[in-house]
Amino acid sequence: MALRTEDIRSIAVVAHGGAGKTSLTEAMLFDAGAVTRLGTIEAGNTTSDFSSEEQKRTISISTSLLNFDHRGKKVFVLDVPGYADFIGEMRSALRVAGSAVMVVSATDGVEVQTDKAWEFAKEFETSTIFFINKMDRENADYNGVFEQIRADLTKNAYRLLLPVGKEAGFKGVVDILKDRAYIYDDASGKFKEGDIPADMVTDAHRARGYLVEAIVEDSDELMLRYLDGEDIPVDELIPVLRQCIAKCKIFPVMPGSATANIGVPQLMDLIVNYLPDPTAMRERPAVKEDREIFIKADPQAPFSALCFKVMVDPYVGKLSFIRVNSGTLTSDQTIYNVNRQEEERISSFKIMQGKDGVDVKEITTGMIVAIPKLTSTRVGDTLGKAGSKVLYPTIKFPTPVYSVAVDAQSRGDEDKLGNAVHRMLEEDLTLRFEKNPETNDNVLSGMGNLHLDIALAKIKERYGVNLNTRTPNVPYRETIRKSAKAQGKHKKQTGGHGQYGDVYIEFSPLERGAGFEFEDKIVGGAIPKQYIPAVEKGLRECMVKGVLAAYPTVDFKASLYFGSYHDVDSSEMAFKTAAHLAFKKGMTEASPVLLEPIMNVEVMVADTYLGDVMGDFNTRRGRIMGVDSLGRLQVVKAQVPQSEMFQYAIQLRSMTSGRGTFTMEFSHYDTVPEEVSKKIIAARQGLLAEEEE
Repeated sequence: MALRTEDIRSIAVVAHGGAGKTSLTEAMLFDAGAVTRLGTIEAGNTTSDFSSEEQKRTISISTSLLNFDHRGKKVFVLDVPGYADFIGEMRSALRVAGSAVMVVSATDGVEVQTDKAWEFAKEFETSTIFFINKMDRENADYNGVFEQIRADLTKNAYRLLLPVGKEAGFKGVVDILKDRAYIYDDASGKFKEGDIPADMVTDAHRARGYLVEAIVEDSDELMLRYLDGEDIPVDELIPVLRQCIAKCKIFPVMPGSATANIGVPQLMDLIVNYLPDPTAMRERPAVKEDREIFIKADPQAPFSALCFKVMVDPYVGKLSFIRVNSGTLTSDQTIYNVNRQEEERISSFKIMQGKDGVDVKEITTGMIVAIPKLTSTRVGDTLGKAGSKVLYPTIKFPTPVYSVAVDAQSRGDEDKLGNAVHRMLEEDLTLRFEKNPETNDNVLSGMGNLHLDIALAKIKERYGVNLNTRTPNVPYRETIRKSAKAQGKHKKQTGGHGQYGDVYIEFSPLERGAGFEFEDKIVGGAIPKQYIPAVEKGLRECMVKGVLAAYPTVDFKASLYFGSYHDVDSSEMAFKTAAHLAFKKGMTEASPVLLEPIMNVEVMVADTYLGDVMGDFNTRRGRIMGVDSLGRLQVVKAQVPQSEMFQYAIQLRSMTSGRGTFTMEFSHYDTVPEEVSKKIIAARQGLLAEEEE
């Protein structure tokens, strides 16, 4: 029987790495009877972390799609990686889920990736439950972390459940709205419902008062009755609470322990009872024929969906993961890719449980499923019925911040590299691969060294491509600081026709980024018109390798103002050669300097690490452009030479105990300091000498 949209819930489970979100998803699957064995991270047998790399490293690398049934509802779960290197997975999952469970460690509190997850959740207006995990650990502090959530993330967080006991004595939870306690029984492995412990009644009623005040603010009728002193019945509060959660006016907070399975059943109840079904969520913005529209979650409306993930398996093939935003579709129909304007044939739909899938014949609004073997569909594409013009905004991914140059170990590896990388880029849009035309490096870029290590491991495991990695060469350039005039005269007599070309050229500096200008100032026919292009061509050939260290020369003007020719011996080749001679002489006399790429860098860290980060930039020849406050975090803006940033992702992680994140993009080229320049030139000349031998 097909699912009803009203019976669907979809959540992204997000957290800072190590907070316990995969353990939580595993516990929910187990409690729902979706799996018969409670897997653990340490044993490498959880449902969501199924790849060999995830099992080897004991971390989540890629978003997994899971599902379970609870109290007559179908819950689709996206288990999202929590490490900064996989931030793209978090962004795409929160874009489609609509609701989230944000797992926060009771011992570590709000961390950097918690901040990032919350930033995305706010952007996408995501209804969110905060699950404060690891309440059975030493130094667990439920109220302290709750206050931190309110201070650093949102004032609209309210405790819906309280912990019974703490640390090793944590044994249950109290539902403050229903005035009931749920105590875990070690003997039976189940919860026993009962009255609130006497020593918790005062705290529970105080917390309930704060929650009820927040709820009645969304209902004029309830507010008036509340102000008149009436005790509003629970069955009247709950529908309004649902509305508040759907509108992101209230974010419930609850305690638990995923590994001890305490609080997990209550979380599952919150998900199905309080989080919105697709019809209660905000309408999805889209564009139709250059006009902004909003798509309502209606199973009777025309079909539309967004592809948010692609998984390529060398044996199974390609799986495209989609979230159905409107309409219904059966597997005997075709699907239309609106971005590519191509029809795709459907073989089946799969409801995924980690790596395994169950085929279904029909999908409807709110479902998150995988479709095998869609050939043209990419991440961010909109799918619909034939002829559809509805386009959802594509998913914006962060810019890569860490790069390595990759070299194939053999000719066979080189032949397979292109296909392997193409497949990887289909899956992961936070990866970039390009051939740098200036350095001739194949550069693979991503969100950090862990990200690239795993990408390279996948390339080897899946496609049998062995690669060596190294630090990319910096695309230095050369330019000049003053004007200089030079003659280039090429004269050669070989018995028959000789070679003769004679040019006078003035070389002048241009502003940064201007490139190259050639000016013909010949008057009186000193050089015939047909030879002028050869002079420019000769200069352009020389620009590829400058006079200092054979780096490209930029930002200068060459003015050809005089010369001479021979009626018989002059030729295009002779004038090209003369231009070469003038270039080498003129550039050497025009005060040549090296230029290096400068990057705009933004680092987000807590106050604790601000001094370390700023001091570190000074050692990297960086220039601090400003510091902005973002809640409890500081955003340091700086301009830093690219050569100083290749290992920064690793070094920042070490400097901030994994709590710092950064973005980086190219800004401009600037002059390399003389002492640094000498070292670069010496190293470059040594390398060139080795290549000539």
